[in-house]
Amino acid sequence: MNIGQAAKSSGISAKMIRYYESIGLLNNAQRTDAGYRVYSEADVKTLSFLRHARDLGFSSEQMKELLGLWKNTDRQSAEVKQLALKHIETLNQKIADLQAMVQILQNSVDGCAGNEQAECNILNQIEKGVVNCCQHK
Repeated sequence: MNIGQAAKSSGISAKMIRYYESIGLLNNAQRTDAGYRVYSEADVKTLSFLRHARDLGFSSEQMKELLGLWKNTDRQSAEVKQLALKHIETLNQKIADLQAMVQILQNSVDGCAGNEQAECNILNQIEKGVVNCCQHK
């Protein structure tokens, strides 16, 4: 199938498929004599796996590792579990950061008169850099 069909079947855009090939997440596709990419069902299955991993927020590096584990039938589930636990930790930190940002913004909104005056507590808080509390370490 061509790249458009592979994109439709996998739910990954043609541009992202090309990118995944360029970074080694997907093997370079076979080519027709005219230079068009040709994808197999196995390629589409790999692309679907990558889409699901991406939907769970895994980074490209983590997806490489997951893909290697997925393809390795001699893998140990402990390796997969460890990777997933590390990702859960990262996601929980992002959630905490987002909750802190919401609280800062909520406090600023609560202190905003929301009237026709120019004075704006929200902009003042941003100017002061209060939001810097949530940057990743």
